[in-house]
Amino acid sequence: MAVQQQTARPTTGVPPWWRRGPAVAVIVVVVLGVELMLGWSSLAGALAQLRAPQWNWVAAALAAELASMGTYARMQRALLRGAGTKVSMKKHVATAYAAHSLSATLPGGPVFSTTFNFQQLRRYGVSPAVASWCIALSGVLSAGALVVIGAVGGLLARHTGSWHTLVFYAVGAVVVAFGVRQLAEHPQLLDRPVRALLGGVNRVRRRPPGHGHDRLLGFVGQLREVRVHPANFALAVVLALLNWLFDALCLWLCCVAVGAGGINPVALVIAYCAGMAAASVPIVPGGLGVVDAALVLGLVAGGLASGFAVAAVVLYRLISFGFIIGLGWLVWLAIRYKYRHTVSA
Repeated sequence: MAVQQQTARPTTGVPPWWRRGPAVAVIVVVVLGVELMLGWSSLAGALAQLRAPQWNWVAAALAAELASMGTYARMQRALLRGAGTKVSMKKHVATAYAAHSLSATLPGGPVFSTTFNFQQLRRYGVSPAVASWCIALSGVLSAGALVVIGAVGGLLARHTGSWHTLVFYAVGAVVVAFGVRQLAEHPQLLDRPVRALLGGVNRVRRRPPGHGHDRLLGFVGQLREVRVHPANFALAVVLALLNWLFDALCLWLCCVAVGAGGINPVALVIAYCAGMAAASVPIVPGGLGVVDAALVLGLVAGGLASGFAVAAVVLYRLISFGFIIGLGWLVWLAIRYKYRHTVSA
């Protein structure tokens, strides 16, 4: 679909005073330095237990983590195709890596990550409404997929009361995703509640009742262009599941690499879901210490010796946090460099 190109100077999804290269480098180094200082004692003890791993399995774990990132990028690509917008896979992958690093590293990272993701989609020719819809539905599908995986793991381990729990989670995830899809295809359903909300906001701001109404109608008009084919939607659901499963596979391969391949797969999935649930609580950037503790406790509860559990988690975090986040920041700097020179040309 034809979208008017932005004439404003491209930004990078962070505040203006962060756009200069030296400032960005200093802030990232300071944040990571503080995180490293806070978790140094735990990290030193964990590294001491990380014996020489089997490097062929480490390579397989790295490949699984790269596949996990790739499936998330493909999920967003599948959703955008429903709106008639085609963006190259290379751009989707670059955006996924950079946005993930912003989210995992910076305090309040999810805000910067969402802003960056939105701005990148706009640069690729996606309308504001469709970009917002794609980001929102991606989040819904991703969260729903993790819930379903955790419910399946709990059911297999008999940690849930009955199969009714699994059905409840699965139906809930489908209903939410279907509801978002229906609102995108029939945005007129939002007309009355949004008008009422807009009127209330205008009263508080002492603006005319109809202020912003034209812009709202334009946004709704753009949403009417979204038509998600069932095949694309089903593909996005599958990719959302694969995104988590490849990441869990990385954790299992790390266990194998340190000599703990005998762990029960179901116990590993439950431990993994517990760690990812802990990561959703933004106590510290990247969930340093919180996620690690949840993963170690989960693996130990699953029958793994504490030494092996710590070693596997350290290796997994070196790949999923250290390598992937570092790569994402390099991608972010490359994107920033490219657009800065494109504007100045």
